[in-house]
Amino acid sequence: MPRASVTEAKRSFSELLNRAAYGQERIVITSHNNPKAAVISYEDLRRLEELEDAVAAIEANAEFEAGETLDWKEVRDNL
Repeated sequence: MPRASVTEAKRSFSELLNRAAYGQERIVITSHNNPKAAVISYEDLRRLEELEDAVAAIEANAEFEAGETLDWKEVRDNL
């Protein structure tokens, strides 16, 4: 996976953005050689969010099937 330092990313943000958006690259931004963030395409972000939603639904279903439910009054009071 390509890497760019924060300094490089500042200097060439537009290029990195286009590589992620159009070249389907995932670019890791580093600070002092440590990964700090990533530049990814919007499509990658959508897929990640869909996966997170699917995992949350599976976990919620497993808790429901195990009988782990929440008290409605407690939920309402926390809203």
